[in-house]
Amino acid sequence: MEIKKYITENEPKMLEDLFSLIRIPSISAKPEHHDDMLACAERWAQLLLEAGVDEALVMPSKGNPIVFGQKIVDPGAKTVLVYAHYDVMPAEPLELWKSEPFEPEIRDGHIWARGADDDKGQSFIQVKAFEYLVRNELLQTNVKFIFEGEEEIGSPSLESFCQEHKELLKADIILVSDTSMLGADLPSLTTGLRGLAYWEIEVTGPNRDLHSGHFGGAVANPINVLCQIISQVTDAEGRITVPGFYDDVEEVPQAERDMTSPHSFRRREIQKRLSM
Repeated sequence: MEIKKYITENEPKMLEDLFSLIRIPSISAKPEHHDDMLACAERWAQLLLEAGVDEALVMPSKGNPIVFGQKIVDPGAKTVLVYAHYDVMPAEPLELWKSEPFEPEIRDGHIWARGADDDKGQSFIQVKAFEYLVRNELLQTNVKFIFEGEEEIGSPSLESFCQEHKELLKADIILVSDTSMLGADLPSLTTGLRGLAYWEIEVTGPNRDLHSGHFGGAVANPINVLCQIISQVTDAEGRITVPGFYDDVEEVPQAERDMTSPHSFRRREIQKRLSM
């Protein structure tokens, strides 16, 4: 069946399935939503089974449960691992919402609700694409899914889970269902994202207040020193100046740089859009 026809015929069921996920307030940053995290994970496992995986498991981690599903069409075939997260950010400030954040509403051609985009909507698209391939006997690769419930709080349990289940998660390529597009009219394939780095800088100054008339200029003000340090963390090109920072960073291959060049002329347009 042609994919657009498949979507049209199954749209009501697809929307209700998506809405069933969105209605669960799976807010990882709030401990009082612990039960909601489990409920959302279990709902995802159910939807994966309905989509056609061979098995779907809700697996424990050091934090919120992780959903794993897989379909093996041929042990010798390539394997795609789809990553997504089912947790969402808090909905505050609630007074700015025009509708209930966890009761999806279709308005102006868009679904308005927390998680409709990041990341329940995006991951739902991947699962439904998988479902289409399975039902139309088009799937030629093995597919695995890993959906975590702590992305919005820094994924503290994901690394240890992956280390513990290396063989289970083994794949040839990872498809991350949580990136973005440069524009509604410019589909984008993201091949890398910047990570996060935290550090603490402590500047120690005099152990007592000093009169600026006597000591101003002679004794450095810790606030000014700290500002100088921060201003030198990056250079004029935006590169981080901390020694050794780039030691383990892979250079972007020229072939990948060349693939992005056709869209470089739109850089100013994109920057203008982001500043509006």
